[in-house]
Amino acid sequence: MIRLSGEGSVALVDSIFQAASGKKLESQPSHTVHFGRISDAEELLDEVLVTLFRGSRSFTGEESVEISCHGSLYIQQRLMELLIRRGARMAEAGEFTRRAFRNGKFDLSQAEAVADLIASSSRASHRVAMNQMRGGFARKLAELRDKLLQFVTLIELELDFSEEDVEFANREKLSELTNEIEQEIQTLTDSFRLGNAIKSGIPVAIIGETNVGKSTLLNLLLNEEKAIVSEIHGTTRDVIEDTVNIGGVTFRFIDTAGIRQTTDAIETL
Repeated sequence: MIRLSGEGSVALVDSIFQAASGKKLESQPSHTVHFGRISDAEELLDEVLVTLFRGSRSFTGEESVEISCHGSLYIQQRLMELLIRRGARMAEAGEFTRRAFRNGKFDLSQAEAVADLIASSSRASHRVAMNQMRGGFARKLAELRDKLLQFVTLIELELDFSEEDVEFANREKLSELTNEIEQEIQTLTDSFRLGNAIKSGIPVAIIGETNVGKSTLLNLLLNEEKAIVSEIHGTTRDVIEDTVNIGGVTFRFIDTAGIRQTTDAIETL
C-alpha cells in the first residue's frame, strides 16, 4: 500500500488513475474505495484500489489517498517513481505521525506511542503502546491537570482574601485534594517505570557464587549456548545478557561473574 498525504493528493492520483466506473476521483466523497488502473503514459502498471480521505477525516488530519496495489516490489517502485515525477516526494521518517500531531489528531504521548507500537516485540509491550495510543495516558494527565487547577484556584482565593474572615477552602478537603494529587503523580511515575521495563525487557540478574550453574541456567532459559560453561571457577568474567519472551512478556536475563574472594588481578578490577 502506498499512502499520500497533503493538499493536492487526490488531484495527483486522479491524473494517473483511470477508474473502472469512468468517474473522476476529485468528484468522489471521503471514505470511498475505487477500482481501476494506473498507467505511465501508454504502459499499464497495475490494477489497484484507491481509497480517499477528505479533509480532517484521515490519520494525518489532511487530504490523503491510499493506493492498494499488488505486492510486487517492482510495481511498488514504479508507482512511487511515477508519483514523484508528478510532484510527490518521499515521506521523512515519522512524518505521517508528525503531521497527525501537528493537525491535532494526536497529543505528544499518543505520537510517541505509535513508535512504541511499531517497535513492540511482545504482547505486553504491544498492549501498553495500544493503551497509550488510544489516549489512556493522556486522560490521566488531563485528570491530574484538572485537580492541580482546582488546587491552585483554592490557594489563590485564600491568599487574595487572607485578611478577610472568610474561608473559601475547607482545610480537610484541601488536604484530601493534595493527597489525591500526590497519589496520582506517584501512580503515573510508577506506570512509567513499569512501561519502560516492559518495553525494553524486565531485567533479571542471575547472581551467585562461582560454579553454581548461573551460565548453565542462562543457556537453559535461552535454549542456546550463549555463555561458556566449564568446571573452572571464574569462567564468566563479563556480563552476558539476552531477552526471552515468556507468556507475552519480555525478560532480559543477565548472567554475571561469580561472587568469591580471589587474588586474581583481573577479577578484582
